[in-house]
Amino acid sequence: MATEAGAATRRRAGRQRDHSRDAVILEATLAVLAEHGYDRMTIDLVAARAGMARATVYRRWPTKAELVLDAVGRLSSTDVGEIDAAQLPDTGTLREDMIAMIRPFDDEQQQIRIQAVIGLLVLARTDDRLAQAALGAGIGPWIDINRALMQRAVDRGEFAPPADLETLAELIPMMCVSRAVQQLPITYEFSVALIDGVIIPALRGTT
Repeated sequence: MATEAGAATRRRAGRQRDHSRDAVILEATLAVLAEHGYDRMTIDLVAARAGMARATVYRRWPTKAELVLDAVGRLSSTDVGEIDAAQLPDTGTLREDMIAMIRPFDDEQQQIRIQAVIGLLVLARTDDRLAQAALGAGIGPWIDINRALMQRAVDRGEFAPPADLETLAELIPMMCVSRAVQQLPITYEFSVALIDGVIIPALRGTT
């Protein structure tokens, strides 16, 4: 009996993590975050939305901060996909490349993203390490893509090397954060206006 019990314990200890449950929990986290905001969001609410025991959530994410960071990181990676320079749009012009990367969102998706950004900003105020993690989870992928697209445009001779490519790469993501804080929609038209009114003129040296 003892041997059988020990074997059962070893089987339980060696059981692989069910990553399909992770996806369900992270989706539930985003939904609760959008509905209640970061301050009023709880692990219990997430567990109830996911249809799982709270202990199942806590085993994977011991704190609310860690859970939100992973959920927003998954949201960002879903938006932009894997960042691979070989797979980025290559239309021949930076303007069209950047426009091809714009993702239109419906009202529900907008609300999720707005509350996700606000949640990240709350985290960033509590701890410097969380601030860096929040940046990486929320807008880091978009900055990386913009930097890659702009650098490629410079390399092919479309523009002269700009004085500060890094700042230009951050501009649209940071302006989207600003709109999210004001709880304003992040629209296709807003992004195109930034590309046409700020990014391209800055690279041409005509601002």
